[in-house]
Amino acid sequence: MHSYLEFEKPVADLEGQIQELRALAEKGEAVDVKDEIEKLEAKSAQALTDLYLKLTPWQKTQVARHPDRPHFVDYVARLVSDFTPLAGDRAFGEDAAIVGGFGRIAGQPVAVIGHEKGSDTASRLHHNFGMAKPEGYRKAVRIMELAERFGLPVVSLVDTAGAYPGIGAEERGQAEAIARSTDACLGLGVPNVAVVIGEGGSGGAIAIAATNRVYMLEHAIYSVISPEGAASILWRDSARAQDAATGMKITAQDLLKFKVIDGIVPEPVGGAHRGPEKVIDAAGAVIVKALGELSGLSADELRNARGDKFLAIGRTL
Repeated sequence: MHSYLEFEKPVADLEGQIQELRALAEKGEAVDVKDEIEKLEAKSAQALTDLYLKLTPWQKTQVARHPDRPHFVDYVARLVSDFTPLAGDRAFGEDAAIVGGFGRIAGQPVAVIGHEKGSDTASRLHHNFGMAKPEGYRKAVRIMELAERFGLPVVSLVDTAGAYPGIGAEERGQAEAIARSTDACLGLGVPNVAVVIGEGGSGGAIAIAATNRVYMLEHAIYSVISPEGAASILWRDSARAQDAATGMKITAQDLLKFKVIDGIVPEPVGGAHRGPEKVIDAAGAVIVKALGELSGLSADELRNARGDKFLAIGRTL
């Protein structure tokens, strides 16, 4: 059973009825209910399809944050063979909010970096809900520098509400660490590709997503600030997050239109959590294709193409 979002209540009600009928049938307390179950299943599937055909930006935000959505560790487990994680920034310590290391995708050696939010209370606390501290970004820089030294492409999987805003993080140079990580991405002489698999929040996301190619899952979001944060600043009322989400153009569809991203990875009807293997495979195929297209470019060509890509965002002339 999936956990349902607020706007999915009609589907939850129908699937609840299906479960009740199945329970009665198993106990022998009902006549043949096979036809009724099939009708309800068809109705539920159609209701889910109708809902996801017309999601609002705020509803997409809720889907992007769904707790059952596949996380970085799920992508690595399915896509990356021989994965060897690295720990520590060689300056202060280890930050589990960003996980990175080396492995193979479709047989090709790569460096993989990404945010990990955790899947239960203990792991969420361990990974700080995917909100990295300076040492996390310095670890990412260390991995990128190693990848360039050995001529390996870099793959980033982005899923964070933003960099951690705590006092300790700020004291250790959070802004400087984010800037250096972004600079490291832009300056790489090897191909790099990023996929926003859930939330792409603020500098915490761009720090590992300033890449040759940037993709988003169909119901992911990518923004300069969270809708709640924007609402607090603009209207001093975080309850207006829905208005902010609509105005900020944070969906994959809007960002593709503005050429902020290069493509959209489709999700199963109902979101990535309803078909995790399918969406992970689709993301893997996009990554492999992009790396193949970039493999023939020289270091200078990669840097220039990357710089031109980001300088062109927002330009109309």
